[in-house]
Amino acid sequence: MSSLINALKRLHITVAPQVRVFSSASGTPVGAGDAVAVAREPWQFPPQYTRPREVWIENLDTIEEKKLGLMELHPSVYAASPRIDIIHNNVTWQKKYRWVSWAHTKTRAEVRGGGRKPWPQKGQGRARHGSIRSPLWRGGGVAHGPRSGTPHFYMLPFHLRLLGLTSTLSAKLAQDDLHIVKDLHLPTDEPGYLEQLIESRNWGPSVLIVDVDDIVPRNITAATEGLAHVNVMPGVRAERVLHAEALGAGADARAAAALERRLLRHLHAPTMHQQQAFKLDQV
Repeated sequence: MSSLINALKRLHITVAPQVRVFSSASGTPVGAGDAVAVAREPWQFPPQYTRPREVWIENLDTIEEKKLGLMELHPSVYAASPRIDIIHNNVTWQKKYRWVSWAHTKTRAEVRGGGRKPWPQKGQGRARHGSIRSPLWRGGGVAHGPRSGTPHFYMLPFHLRLLGLTSTLSAKLAQDDLHIVKDLHLPTDEPGYLEQLIESRNWGPSVLIVDVDDIVPRNITAATEGLAHVNVMPGVRAERVLHAEALGAGADARAAAALERRLLRHLHAPTMHQQQAFKLDQV
């Protein structure tokens, strides 16, 4: 064993690391000496034990992908440990809180007929009945059946909604399905341009574009109007993020920064004792 170790030491094998740095002009690798702009957000709550995550800032003005720089993301928002159970609770809540069931069945009082007693109470050897519209009879009313206009609204606790969103965003970033773009300005309002851009960059069959404001540029509004698989919205929900294969945050990366600030403020709010039961023990 010692002779094998000595032989390996005499070989003097050196491995040079291959560094691939993308320039801001094109998506092709360039030399390591070229500087890459890194956008850093002045966090009110900087990370203590985890390094920030970096993601490329892309463009939308050309079909060809261009790397315009890097943006640092807070690990508490975009690098949290995904909780599948909390994500499931969020999806179930978002499906049910706006659902009203219109299924309706008639009770024995609402079914037509059955006003008189079918036969005497005693004397014929039959079981006693008072109406042929009893739930025991065929064609009778339904006992404990669904009644129309039944809402299924309930509120999920705030800390569960918060952790569900951070888990979903972290899972999308880990799967390389989170894309930060410089802005949402398209050179044309043709839907074919946006479809070709999505196909060339392999963003998947469904795309969710998130903006910081509810007023988005005209071209992207007109281009996505006829595309059922591309949605534009001013905020994010766990259900929408999970349904989309690719998540794009635009408007000069303001949407990602604004969402990050809002989530960090709530994560460090003085209600941590309520969230302690749902934290993972990583010690």
